[in-house]
Amino acid sequence: MLDRFIAPRGARRAPRGVSGTRRTEWGALLDDERGDVPGWVLITLMTAGLVVVIWAVAGPALAGLFEQAISRVSGF
Repeated sequence: MLDRFIAPRGARRAPRGVSGTRRTEWGALLDDERGDVPGWVLITLMTAGLVVVIWAVAGPALAGLFEQAISRVSGF
């Protein structure tokens, strides 16, 4: 099932009992996912940047809205 991760088509494969000549399926899957780390770092940094920008723009308006709501509730 996972033979396509182990060796390209037509490549000679060693018998299963020979140690160190054949990669495991788990190792092949781990190597397959290694290249995506920079992408996730970029997504995380961009998300943090968007949160900071939105907070800077909407922060004063949200603070005023919160104070207005508290004063209305406290007025009862």
